[in-house]
Amino acid sequence: MRAVEALRDRGYEGKIHLIGDEPHLPYDRPPLSKQILAGDWEPDRVALLKPDNSEDLDVEWHLGERATGLDLGKRSLTFGSGKELDFEGLIIATGARCRSLPLAENLEGIYTLRGIDDALAIRSEFEAKPQRVVVVGAGFIGAEVAATARQRGLEVSMVEAAPVPFERVLGPEMGEVTADVHRDHGVDVRTGVAVEAFRGGSRVEQVLLADGTVIETDVVIVGIGVTPNTEWLEGSGLEFDNGVLCDETCLAAPGVVAAGDVARWPNQRFGETMRVEHWDNAVEQGIYAAHRLLAGDQKVDPYTPTPWFWTDQFDRKIQLAGRTRPDDEVRVVTGSVEERRFAAAYGRNGRLVGILGFNRPRHVMQYKQMITDGVSWDDAMAYAEQQSA
Repeated sequence: MRAVEALRDRGYEGKIHLIGDEPHLPYDRPPLSKQILAGDWEPDRVALLKPDNSEDLDVEWHLGERATGLDLGKRSLTFGSGKELDFEGLIIATGARCRSLPLAENLEGIYTLRGIDDALAIRSEFEAKPQRVVVVGAGFIGAEVAATARQRGLEVSMVEAAPVPFERVLGPEMGEVTADVHRDHGVDVRTGVAVEAFRGGSRVEQVLLADGTVIETDVVIVGIGVTPNTEWLEGSGLEFDNGVLCDETCLAAPGVVAAGDVARWPNQRFGETMRVEHWDNAVEQGIYAAHRLLAGDQKVDPYTPTPWFWTDQFDRKIQLAGRTRPDDEVRVVTGSVEERRFAAAYGRNGRLVGILGFNRPRHVMQYKQMITDGVSWDDAMAYAEQQSA
């Protein structure tokens, strides 16, 4: 939708078709695991367009339609219904879908959370007052679901196969701090152990872990990551590997761009080919991709964002900017880890590459700008010392 808005804002007056396999008009996803799941908001609060003003963009909507094929030579799309649609320019923003566990087949009460229908189904389970909830996977979606369930007064276990939750993104030290926030609020955090099986009659009743432990449960939410939706592009001639492969301007082929969770491109700011699953990137890359499409053969600046996202867990707003790795140097630049209110900087190869904040939004934005400006690690640390003096 952001791409469509950008096309119109840029003066494009031609026909625009918007195809999406969900039956809903575009909506905001971040509140699904928080306000919607908590019961604080109703679905109309997350709508990005209202039915009575959806015509303002002059778009032909194809809601509930799944794209199943792309023919670059014919410049046409095929839908699951069998119909075809010709195009001159194409923006691929098919996102990603939740990974699932084959162990979960044929049992009720096991969910993933990606769309609004998922959130409402899980909310209905929570409102039925289950006593025990198991969250499989301690990524940020799993952690948000665990926090929301706990705040609704439910007994929550969060199971993570890795030895430290969030380690891949935050590193071992900060990953452990984030897990401790959950422990502080009564979440049973199990790490370094995988799920072996789900047990029950028609509905899940137990989660069997690889170490032989059995956790009784009424509801299970699986949050073990996502897979980019690229299968429909097989045979199209596009390249894809963990996403649609693009150049540094998000161009996947002449007249074809990609944006959001499905796009993988070389971000020159970090010297890395990346795919970013954050809300902010979906907005910014959608806008950029529309501008790139309209530019045609004209030279455009590469897409070089500093990735940024936030997550609300209990009374902590956790924000992360940059591109961090588990083996980065990490240094607390302000605040106290023990009080769960601090900012920690990440350095690599002499550069500031990331900033993590727990209830420190001002500091995160300051250091995010420094990352964008290419500030060295030494200069960033000198700045931190100056500010604390």
